[in-house]
Amino acid sequence: MQSTPHAGAPASLAAAFATVSDPRRAASVVYPLGAVLGLAVAALLAGHRSVLAIAEWGARQEPALLATLGFPADRTPCQSTLQRLFHHLDGDALAAALRAQVAPAAVPTIPLQGVAVDGKAQRGRLRFPTSGSADGGAEGCPVHALSAVCHTSGLVLAHEPITGDATNAETERSVAPELLARIDWHDRVLTGDALFCQRDLCQQVVAGGGDYLRLVKQNQPALHHAIALLFDPPADLTPLPLLDRRQAQTVERGHGRTDERRHLVASTDLTHYLAVDLAWPGVAQVVRLERTWREHGADHRAVHYAITSLPPARADPARLLALRRGHWTIENRVHRHKDVAFGEDASLVHLGQGPTVLALLRDAALNALHQAGIRHVAARLRLHAQHPEQAVALVVNPPPTHA
Repeated sequence: MQSTPHAGAPASLAAAFATVSDPRRAASVVYPLGAVLGLAVAALLAGHRSVLAIAEWGARQEPALLATLGFPADRTPCQSTLQRLFHHLDGDALAAALRAQVAPAAVPTIPLQGVAVDGKAQRGRLRFPTSGSADGGAEGCPVHALSAVCHTSGLVLAHEPITGDATNAETERSVAPELLARIDWHDRVLTGDALFCQRDLCQQVVAGGGDYLRLVKQNQPALHHAIALLFDPPADLTPLPLLDRRQAQTVERGHGRTDERRHLVASTDLTHYLAVDLAWPGVAQVVRLERTWREHGADHRAVHYAITSLPPARADPARLLALRRGHWTIENRVHRHKDVAFGEDASLVHLGQGPTVLALLRDAALNALHQAGIRHVAARLRLHAQHPEQAVALVVNPPPTHA
């Protein structure tokens, strides 16, 4: 039985799906839209990845379980019905409903909650031509969506599909303002790759009440040169001592690597120059991050630079190091699970709104698991394959308020 959440608590996925506009003519509707979307997420949670597998899973369920999802009789949609619906469904409306559903659970509970932004491909779509490309689109689009993910909870806060020629990195960067505008940045810190180290994006986050920690590479040559000159001047120049030098270090081992050290140095020495001469909005510190490790008998070393709007009083080097490491949540807890557990890379759906809708439904399934406090995703999907009522419960019941 579906329970009712108290005021301010996250609603169930079923309740969120009920708010999405149905693109079908009323006279042709056999299955309620909310029931169909709930069925798709429940099937994904039971390890059924393709549209055909979702349809077959629904056809095998007991009438009582289907009634819980909102189906009026012991009938469920076939593969072609699902494909047509996903093709025409408004992806933006579905994304808005899912953002509203997850927002109460994603309210920052700690100071400076990290939010990672990164793009993701759906590699199965690379097999199909991209309309409008000069060469027929044989290579497809390597990036199909930008996502924003909370470091601490792993929840997908926002999802912005990329249309057109996403082979150009500038296309990925151009949809970033829309993604950032969908998030409440108060008490949050944006982390991202050097692609998103842009003045306008930094200004947007600061104006929204948030902060940023951005890698800096050669796509910002003046900025990169200034930071590199501060921390690692050429051999023919006499290095100047840092007036402000604060540092932190971690030492770990695992994943085949030994003696993995991360050493971060933060300084405010360049703040005035970057803010005035280079006009970087809100910049408060520059960062040098050196990572060394030993793997397969060989030594490795990597050095990166970054800027942040967080002043030393709000973020010491240890906190900056933790925020930078937390950025990989988007790969480890979202992108990897979407590909390995939910088969996003293997999906061949490529027409209309279908790819966006299915990507959003995978986000919804993963968010449901994270809201329930489940970290071992593959194991839980195997359990749901044996106990489909538990998968349905994640769809129709509000998530626990403690998650």
